[in-house]
Amino acid sequence: MPISTTQAHRYLLALTAFVLLMGTVFYHYVEKFSWLDAYYFCVITLATIGYGDFVPKTDAGKLFTTFYVFIGVGIITAFITTTLRNRAEKAIEKRQTKAKPKN
Repeated sequence: MPISTTQAHRYLLALTAFVLLMGTVFYHYVEKFSWLDAYYFCVITLATIGYGDFVPKTDAGKLFTTFYVFIGVGIITAFITTTLRNRAEKAIEKRQTKAKPKN
C-alpha cells in the first residue's frame, strides 16, 4: 500500500532532522566545531551553498563529508519536493471546493 504525501512528508521531515543532527554531532566531535558552527556547516553544505568559511580538516571529516553530501542532498531534495507537492495538493483542493456549486 503506497504512503500518502503527508506521511512521506512527515517521514522525510524526521529524516532531515536526523541527518542534520548526525552531521552536527559528527562535526562537533571530529572537526571540533562548536555546536552552532557544526549545525551551520551542515545546513550550508546540504543546501549546496558552501561558503567555505568552515571546511573539514581531518581525513575522517573529509571522507564523511563526501557521503554526507550525497545522502543529505537527496534527502533534503525529497523533503522540499514533498513539501511543495503537499502545498500544491492543498491549493488544488481549495480551488475545487470553491468551484463546486452549492445546492
